[in-house]
Formats: sequence, C-alpha cells, structure tokens
Amino acid sequence: MKRILLLGSGELGKEFVIAAKRAGVYVIACDRYDNAPAMQVADEREVFSMLDGDALDRVVAKHQPDIIVPEIEAIRTERLFDYEKQGIQVVPSARAVNYTMNRRAIRDLAAKELELRTAKYFYAKTLEEFMQAAEEIGFPCVVKPLMSSSGHGQSYVHNAEELEGAFREAMEGSRGDVKEVIIEEFIQFESEFTLLTVTQKNGPTLFCPPIGHVQKGGDYRESWQPYQIPEASLRKAEEMADKVTRALTGAGIWGVEFFLKADGEVIFSELSPRPHDTGMVTLGHTTNLSEFELHLRAVLGLPIAGIHLEHCGCSAVVLANEDTDHAPEYNLIDALKEDRTRVRIFGKPEAHKGRRMGVVLCYGEVGDNLDALRDKAKRLATTVLGADPYMKK
Repeated sequence: MKRILLLGSGELGKEFVIAAKRAGVYVIACDRYDNAPAMQVADEREVFSMLDGDALDRVVAKHQPDIIVPEIEAIRTERLFDYEKQGIQVVPSARAVNYTMNRRAIRDLAAKELELRTAKYFYAKTLEEFMQAAEEIGFPCVVKPLMSSSGHGQSYVHNAEELEGAFREAMEGSRGDVKEVIIEEFIQFESEFTLLTVTQKNGPTLFCPPIGHVQKGGDYRESWQPYQIPEASLRKAEEMADKVTRALTGAGIWGVEFFLKADGEVIFSELSPRPHDTGMVTLGHTTNLSEFELHLRAVLGLPIAGIHLEHCGCSAVVLANEDTDHAPEYNLIDALKEDRTRVRIFGKPEAHKGRRMGVVLCYGEVGDNLDALRDKAKRLATTVLGADPYMKK
C-alpha cells in the first residue's frame, strides 16, 4: 500500500485524502493545528510547524512515505530536495514546489526565462524600495507578499497615500520567513480564469475546461465552469500553461491563473502546483473526474483516459460571519431544498469572520444559463451561515 505524507490539511487536502482513500492509499495528514479538515479523513495525523525543518525531517523519518504532497506554502521547501534524493516522490517535484511557493521565483521564471506575457512588476524589501517601485509602476497597482495564501496581505492601491499601509499589510500578511513584497501594474482585464493543467508521468499534458472566477482581496469567492473564452485565447493559455509546467517538472494537477483582456489577449498571472480553490467547482459534477481525482491519478501514475465536461456548474464559498472557538452551526436545509445542489462543509474546528467554512455547488445541463446558476449558488451560500459576501441587502 502506498503511503502519502500530506503537508497541509485544509479543505483542498481533505478532498484529496478522500480521493486517495477511495483508491486504497494510506495517508498521514500534517498541519500546524490539530483536527484540521484533512486529518478528519486521514489514517494518521501529525501536528507541527512545517517551517521547522528538523521537525519535518523527524516526521518523514518516522513515517517513511512513498510520496510527499505539499498542500500549503508555509513549508521548509528546500528539504524536499533531500527527500527526493532519498527516493521519495515529491508532488509535483521539489523544483516545482520551491519555485511556486515564492512569487519571485515563479514570476521571474515565467517572465524572464520563458518570456510569457505578465504584468510589469518589481520587488521590494524596504519601504524606500517599495516607494521607488510604485513610482515606476504608477497607479493603480497591486501589492502582494512574496509568500502568502488565500489573499493574505494583498491589496489594491489607488494612490501614493495608500502605499505605506499596503506595504505594512503585505509584510504582516507574509507567510514563512520571506519578508519581501511584489508590486505589479494593474491589468485592465475583462475577467480572470483558471486553467487546471494535468501533467502525467506516462502521458500527455491534459487540460480541464477553463474555470471563471471572482476574487475579493486576492481570495476566491465564486467560480464557474465552463468559462467562455475565444478559441484562440484558450489555445494560447494552454500553450503557456504547458510551457511553464514543463519547465517546473513533475506529475500532478496545477492551477494556472490568467487574465483575459477585452481584445482576447491572455496574460499569465500565477500558478499553484496542486488542486486549486477555484477548481472546487469540479466537485459539482462538471467534469467526469474532479480535480482531486485527477491529481491523485497523476500522482500515482494511473491512466487518465480523458477529461470531459459533463455539466455546467458554479461554486460559491460559505463564509463565517463571526469569530468562534468552536465549529459553528450550519443550516443545510435551505440549500438542499434546491435540486442539483451540493454543500460541502470543510470541518474547520473554529471560525474567524470572513473565513471560508464550506462551499455550495450548483450544476445544470451544458448550455444552461450560467449567470442564473451563479446567482443561485451565491444566494444559497448566504443561507448556510448567514454571511452575505455576494448579495446586496
């Protein structure tokens, strides 16, 4: 029986563990706090800071995994090269994880080495460097920590008066020991989309139908599939995704994010070497295999006969409306009264206002009105905990 060590046990990791258990794989779930979502469905758990390299070494030595699957950014990623040398498979690869866990590495690879179209950008470690970069970039601009997740530390800056606060927020929102920010030009895009890309050990690179999404403060709020995009733009996105994932190496699913401009131009934004939060829409029967099942097959080297769009669908996140030191009470009745609706509660042991606690999934026949489905998913998401990130009252 294969043994997987999962580094990070959030909601994406939980769905991956469920897919792994259905395939008879043994999983040890790790996180910095106990009873994290993936731990609730795994065989074993380990609670420790994955930024502690010695603790990470001890856990790897204790469990002797065949495969290590990183699910979060806050990991002592340089140790992954040592594990690969020991014969442990790192997903997608130690190189890929090290590049993508830091925005500097992946952006320089994409823009400078691979010459992909990206937003203009600069890095800054000090407020003085940051101010100089803003002068070059102009306003509006976007500020992000080099290492973060779920939109922490990201902001949209309209003028010079907002710069100092944005710099401080980015530094405070940084994860790990990387204290540096990236400042980017704001792209006047028509929309954003994710192209889930599957690289295989013994097969061609595959692409899921594109996923449209809406973010707030850098964090995903809703997604829908398929996202309508001109054929030429889709081919360009696939070409860019194939190029960057080949350069990073390894097998697994990647969430490659793009901007689409009104003239059809596609601009590379970011990349995650694992299932993507916007891809949770695939849990609603949009594709024949969810992103988590695709990830598992790629990781294990199992065949993927094809990826097909079976339904159109939407996801909308359920947000906590207050801080609690315990799991909140969920109302599932209103949402489940509706046909072709699913609710997935993540199982987080405590809530913080605005924290993602679950997702509502609505689906229909291919060709159905996606705008109506999106409105339905957002409306129902507000009923689960009463938080209303979508609908105006």
